[in-house]
Amino acid sequence: MGKSRSGVNGRNSPGQRRGVKVHAGQAIRAGGIIVRQVGSHFHAGDNVGTGKDFTLFALKDGTVHFSTAGARRIVSVKPAD
Repeated sequence: MGKSRSGVNGRNSPGQRRGVKVHAGQAIRAGGIIVRQVGSHFHAGDNVGTGKDFTLFALKDGTVHFSTAGARRIVSVKPAD
């Protein structure tokens, strides 16, 4: 009986490697990816851009900072002097 339906539940897809890639206090170059996400879990602050898939990336060289504004988590880059 087990022949015809044995393969239905055996699939498993690999993870999509989302999450924070550069943490607070770490240096980043312009264009470097800070967060990969689905939806605006983190919001772009100063010197941070948002891609079409909600990826946050640095617009300038500097140091990554995380802050909150109410319930919003904001990611910004403090430029290197």
